[in-house]
Order: sequence, then C-alpha cells, then structure tokens
Amino acid sequence: EVQLQASGGGSVQTGGSLRLSCRVSGVTLDDYAIGWWRRAPGTERELVSCINAGDGETYYGGSVEPGRFTISSDNAENTVYLQMRDLRPEDTAVYYCNAKPKSRDTDYWGKGTRVTVSS
Repeated sequence: EVQLQASGGGSVQTGGSLRLSCRVSGVTLDDYAIGWWRRAPGTERELVSCINAGDGETYYGGSVEPGRFTISSDNAENTVYLQMRDLRPEDTAVYYCNAKPKSRDTDYWGKGTRVTVSS
C-alpha cells in the first residue's frame, strides 16, 4: 500500500524558514515523481515543486521564485523535502504531498501539513 505522510508545517513570521518532509511508504522511491502542492483558503490548488526521484530532475511552479524554495530527495529514507526560506504571508496554505509512479497513470495523495506565515 502506498502511503504518504507530510510533516514539518507550523507558524512562522515573515522572513522565516521551514522544512517540510514527505515520507512515502510502500514504494521504491526512484520509480516515482513526487510533488508538493498547496491550497490557501478559498483558492485552487497550485503546484509548488516536484522532483523525479530517479534522476533528480526538478521543477518549480511559476509562482515560486527560484532559490527561495528547494526540493530534494533522500531515496534511502524514502523522503522528499521542501526547504522554504524567506517565507511570506502569501505562502500561507495547507501543503500536500503527491506521488506519481512512472509506470502507470496513477496518483497518490497524503494529508496536508499547514503552514502559517504572519506579518
């Protein structure tokens, strides 16, 4: 069974940092692409970043400035990280982890972790 556990959210002031973790159980991680999505109250879900855990290729959504967020994977620990720096109130949202196997058209979702950035 594929299971995703997101953690690391919390409350931080503008300019602070947080590191989110997504642990994926029941898979060989390098067979998957892992994405971070977020959803603010009353808004649509948007893609923040994703990584091909096999070759390390990364992608960042258009609303994220390069370098402010960094995605990485630790395949031995079956964990993908999202390091967030210089956080702003606009980053306030529930962040979700998504896993997509390369071999089939399937998506798996975990329960989100909440990030709150205060002014």
